[in-house]
Amino acid sequence: MKRKWGVTKKALLGIIVFTLFFSILICVAGSLIFDRSVEKIYNDRGYVVASILLDTLDHDKIAEYTRTWEADDYYEEMDAYLHRVEDYSGAAFIYIAVPYEDKTMRYVYDSDTFIGDTDPIAASFDEIWNAFTTGQRPTSYLVRHSKKYGFLTSSCLPVKDSAGTVVALLFVDTYMNEIRLILYKFIFNMILISLILLTIFCVMNWKVMRKNFIDPVMQIRTSAGNFTSNGAQVDDALTTIKTGDEIEDLALSIHNMEKDIVTYIDNLRTVTAEKERIGAELNVATQIQADMLPRIFPPFPDRKEFEIYATMNPAKEVGGDFYDFFLIDDDHMAMVMADVSGKGVPAALFMVITKTLIKNRTLMGGSLSTSEILRDVNNQLCEGNDAEMFATVWLCILEISTGKAIISNAGHEHPVIRSSNGSFDLRIYKHSLAVAAMPGIKFEQHEVTLQPGDTLFVYTDGVPEATDKDNTLYGTDRLLAALNKNPDADSQTLIEAVKKDIDGFVSDAPQFDDITMLCFKYFGNN
Repeated sequence: MKRKWGVTKKALLGIIVFTLFFSILICVAGSLIFDRSVEKIYNDRGYVVASILLDTLDHDKIAEYTRTWEADDYYEEMDAYLHRVEDYSGAAFIYIAVPYEDKTMRYVYDSDTFIGDTDPIAASFDEIWNAFTTGQRPTSYLVRHSKKYGFLTSSCLPVKDSAGTVVALLFVDTYMNEIRLILYKFIFNMILISLILLTIFCVMNWKVMRKNFIDPVMQIRTSAGNFTSNGAQVDDALTTIKTGDEIEDLALSIHNMEKDIVTYIDNLRTVTAEKERIGAELNVATQIQADMLPRIFPPFPDRKEFEIYATMNPAKEVGGDFYDFFLIDDDHMAMVMADVSGKGVPAALFMVITKTLIKNRTLMGGSLSTSEILRDVNNQLCEGNDAEMFATVWLCILEISTGKAIISNAGHEHPVIRSSNGSFDLRIYKHSLAVAAMPGIKFEQHEVTLQPGDTLFVYTDGVPEATDKDNTLYGTDRLLAALNKNPDADSQTLIEAVKKDIDGFVSDAPQFDDITMLCFKYFGNN
């Protein structure tokens, strides 16, 4: 199990890390600044010594030595004088030399060598060569690391003869080790002072953080834990936090949130109980609606003239689609496919009324005209239809002995018919308005004669309008393709094939509309 670090440990560790980082940063920045300052002081001191020497020495004699490379009496006096200056000034080395382009220099004077001796240039050659050729002192410090001479900073001035020609360079070197010793002492003192000051700061900062941040946060954590472990019981511990900042606002917000959660839980219990009651009633309504539709197949096992099968899959617990089929007399059969506007309970109630009115009017006797039946049902539904609901209806009355069918289509989908040994195709014709759209509507009707072996397939708009996750419609082309894969199959197999094809098309997309289908195969008296 991974070990967790609490807020207290994290805050303390953060202060310690910050203190160490800040101390290191101060020391590094201070040492760099101090190092530059001390180097400048020592370098400038070398230039002071070099300037005094230039004012004292005979420049023309030095020019002579650069040509002859031979010592004389004046050279001996200059040698003794430069030795004394070197000893009393604290300089590491004082020497006069001539640089060459091959990065070597030839000494006119050096305390450790003889006149005319040569040595590689250890410092920046470009700076030294520029000083010799232009007669200007270097603009930067000349620092060199040499195994022979050590770590030095050089002050360099051009030596000009009476004609103003640069004949040599005068160097005054100072050991950098002295600078380092002073720098180390400075760093030590800075570290010591920084640690003392930052320790005081850490202690004070820790006390302030404990009082104003850590302790209130831990109190909020404890209160929240008690709230969850004690069955959502609210206490007033959070109201005692008085930091006067966002922590106090957070504590008050959590306290109010806890009270709101308690209220929400109480309301949720009430709503859940009500939802369970409504769910139970919807289950009963679903069962009642299902029981109203013919569900036993084959419905007329003693009738060999035809075969019929139908299904209804609601998008919600109850739906607005319905199908129906029933014998009017021994030789006449009615088939109904309808789709009520809307979804859910209102559509289901309107569906029950519409289905009941159509069946009662059809069984009433008298005329078997589908146009008259829908006219009478429409007028009845329009009475008191304040919700302005309507239903698309496909109604067919079939004379079983002859296959003659009278059909009215009140705004419903076009049916699909397959002639014997042929393929399924849409039967397109003019529709009438939907039932309950307005009173006094005259509904059209037409006749179709089914031959033995013909198949009739009707459906609601939930079939062609089924959509996948990209909102692509299933469409009638896919419907016809699914039916024509095995056109000679029985009614149940055909409907199941279409439903399987729809499910494969929509995949995980939700069902937005009821899907209802009815398939009728006519065999005749043969």
